[in-house]
Amino acid sequence: MLIVRPIEQHDFAGLKQIAIDSGHGFTSLPVDDERLTQKIASSLNSTQADFTKRGEDSYLFVLEDTVTGKIVGTTCIEASVGLTVPLYHYRVSNCIHHSEQLNIFKQLQLLSVCNDYTGTTEICTLYLNPDYRKTKSGRLLSKVRFMFMADNPERFSDTIIAEMRGVADEQGEPPFWHWLQQNFFSVDFAVADHLVGTGKKQFIAELMPKYPIYLNTLSESAQAVVGKVHKNTAPALRLLEKEGFVHRGYVDLFDAGPTVEARLNQINSVRQSHLAKVNLVDTSELPEPDNELPVYGLCNQLVEGFRATFTSQIVLTTNQTDATLKQVSLSTDAAAALNVTQDDTLRVLAL
Repeated sequence: MLIVRPIEQHDFAGLKQIAIDSGHGFTSLPVDDERLTQKIASSLNSTQADFTKRGEDSYLFVLEDTVTGKIVGTTCIEASVGLTVPLYHYRVSNCIHHSEQLNIFKQLQLLSVCNDYTGTTEICTLYLNPDYRKTKSGRLLSKVRFMFMADNPERFSDTIIAEMRGVADEQGEPPFWHWLQQNFFSVDFAVADHLVGTGKKQFIAELMPKYPIYLNTLSESAQAVVGKVHKNTAPALRLLEKEGFVHRGYVDLFDAGPTVEARLNQINSVRQSHLAKVNLVDTSELPEPDNELPVYGLCNQLVEGFRATFTSQIVLTTNQTDATLKQVSLSTDAAAALNVTQDDTLRVLAL
């Protein structure tokens, strides 16, 4: 069975392997033991401490193959970004140059460094082992964050953002960075990417352009990738767009990949998921595994003991005592994996 759960201390080796496998550009998981240890500690503190008010909490989840015990995926929610370490973006805006005397009208685009998303909630660190990408695992890793937020809205901002990886060449070098490196920096992309991933962002304030930049002054290769996503990130972007996320002109400083946003209560998985009371039944009363059956994501309503999975082997019916609450019939094995028992409540979402 594949289970999504909060990361634990013993998951370090699996997390580091994912950091290695994900490669350059996956800034939220640097290959740095100290930083990875900090991420685990931060997530443990966020899930185990008593909640008082929203802050810089981090909820890092892993996808575990319970048969092998292997960590095969990650997904994360950062509750409030940019409060301690600044969060920088370029804001793409229009600038009009018009001369009635010369009958000239030009609409140009500007790139301006900003911190407009300070305090928002960010979803990030979505990675899935290639061997598992033909299952519903990727969809679950994307949607489970919204299911968790639906049950714990007080922990998160009303605005949710996602930074999408920008275009890069076969060596992992973004064309946009080549222009930045030539004009403002003198370090390789891997160095800058590692510094950002380990939280050492002071050099950005020191070396980034101090004034807005006309987009048409960039190299043609840099202009061509502004607001575009890496080919491997395109499926993740499509999933978010189906959730209601939109691009409002903000792009990453280094690879110019788009940042998309949505209102928490307008995200489709938040609106379409629902609660259902657990009804334990014998496996013989459940549908046989069938590719034609709908697949559902299921998660409990815990924080520290959070568990989620996907399956087609459930039966959804109307609850006899509460017409507003569904009843979900599932096996005792599935219930145990989800940390629930008879009459507990699960959140259910059709994948």
